[in-house]
Amino acid sequence: MRRNKQFYTLLRYLLDAISVSLAFSLIQWQFKIVSLTTTLLYLYPLLLIVSWYFTSTYSKLYAERRSNKFSEEIIFILYNTLLFTILTAASLSFLQPRVEMELVVFLRLILFVFLIVTTTKYIHRKYIHSILSQGKMYDKILLVGGDNAAQFFYETVNRYYYYGYTCIGFVDNSITKLNGCRYFGPIAQLAKVLQEEQVDEVVITLPSEQFDTIRSCVNTCDVHRVQTRILPDAYRYSTTAVEVDNIGIMPVLNISGLPLDKSLNQVIKRGFDILFSLLFFCTIGIFVLPIIALLVKLTSKGPILFLQERWGLNNAKITCYKFRTMVRESTETDEDGRYLPTSKNDPRITPVGSFLRKTNLDELPQFWNVLIGNMSIVGPRPHPTPMNLNSMHTVNNYMLRHVVLPGITGWAQVNGLRGEVKTIQDMQRRVDFDLYYIHRWTFWMDSQIILQTVINFLRGDQNAY
Repeated sequence: MRRNKQFYTLLRYLLDAISVSLAFSLIQWQFKIVSLTTTLLYLYPLLLIVSWYFTSTYSKLYAERRSNKFSEEIIFILYNTLLFTILTAASLSFLQPRVEMELVVFLRLILFVFLIVTTTKYIHRKYIHSILSQGKMYDKILLVGGDNAAQFFYETVNRYYYYGYTCIGFVDNSITKLNGCRYFGPIAQLAKVLQEEQVDEVVITLPSEQFDTIRSCVNTCDVHRVQTRILPDAYRYSTTAVEVDNIGIMPVLNISGLPLDKSLNQVIKRGFDILFSLLFFCTIGIFVLPIIALLVKLTSKGPILFLQERWGLNNAKITCYKFRTMVRESTETDEDGRYLPTSKNDPRITPVGSFLRKTNLDELPQFWNVLIGNMSIVGPRPHPTPMNLNSMHTVNNYMLRHVVLPGITGWAQVNGLRGEVKTIQDMQRRVDFDLYYIHRWTFWMDSQIILQTVINFLRGDQNAY
């Protein structure tokens, strides 16, 4: 199993070398870089390949991301392409006048590299997924422990086959049933299981207070040369940025501060929000917004915009702008004053409103919220005041989602957690994703979320209604 994975990992490197060479060949065929001698004509692609691999060590391009969305991989390809551009431009300056390349030709080369590499990586990714869907190339996992963390891990790898894992069973001293996962006996049987079964990895999900048991399991795995992973109190740390450090030989968990507490990150995010919003209004918005406004006005009575009170940064009340998607007589609460969330086939939604909701076009006026500074392009989605009041006492860490600006789109939304919230558990999952984003914010993560939002818009979102 490991050998198969190593082969496909090497294939990723080989495909990139072929892609970069193909991009150069297309440029050479199209523009005829006549200043290249015969020797340089062969050495130049090699220089490009070396530059690509050199920059990939800094961009972490070849990190395992099969369990993540392809939009994240596109962002890393883009990042590596930027570094590759800088390094290649510097190399060209040293090779002059023996190698001369016009700016237009150089930019075309970079564009070809990005497009071809992205295409080949997507094809490779889908090929791997097709192999996994056939039940091949899975890493066999043995769980140590049977509590909530083990159950969550087991359900996750079963739900997302393309992660490439399958749980062959678990060992635990008290729990004997785990959603159909095979039970091998108490933890003392770990060595016997490793001898008799093919196990690629052992995942330990025991609580941290069972330190002696965890250490014994790790030692047993070391003896049998099986890779070990530890999920220490997964639910306690799942929404916090945790880094592992050492003091001497002792491992220490560092709970990091919020990235957006740093002034530089705040400036970067706010500057991007302003530029992106202005670009939207000057390009797409200048003709799309009037068309939608006209459709809303002609198809139903009432105002074009729907203004709703929501909570923003530090629980401050903000006015959120949306295109009206419901009939004018609709109400947000029932006779008892309880909030009425939008549901599938909701009779309050107009025909045009249904289309706007499914495509997220009703959210476009919120770019004005971004421009005036009470929202961001990316962040936790702001909830109506009644929903906040209902959730703040029933959902763990709910109010912590308001420590940053709310967003038009967010990490929870691009991971399918949008639309109707039917249970407290649904809201808890949404909040957990929001807190994950807050603790791990980067500019590249924002870029990935925006890209994934566009992809979801193009292919449709089944939870949008």
